[in-house]
Amino acid sequence: MTLLTSILVFLHVLGAAAIVGGWFATFKKPTILPIQLWGAIAQLVTGLALVGIIEATGDPTAAFHMKIGVKILIAIAVLVPAIIGYRKAAKGEPVSKGLAHAVGGMALINIAVATLWSL
Repeated sequence: MTLLTSILVFLHVLGAAAIVGGWFATFKKPTILPIQLWGAIAQLVTGLALVGIIEATGDPTAAFHMKIGVKILIAIAVLVPAIIGYRKAAKGEPVSKGLAHAVGGMALINIAVATLWSL
């Protein structure tokens, strides 16, 4: 179980790096890159899998449910604009600055919640 958890944490961090890295790469001319969409999907899927593992181990103190709830809401707030922005970019339509910055900014907030909100 430790190996699986470690792999999921690795993929979770990689997803965050993809979102924020794509945001930084296009900061002056904001858009949504495919890697940001895949990073947002990876973040949500691996995050849910990690919560499932924590809950399955039977340790009721291991999961801080309020923090998990906030992180899931933020992850959805990253994924939805990433999907909308990616679809616009794929059609050749301009992606609004607000939409592009929402994806990167909310991902940064999610990283801050993960690291600064102690269990």
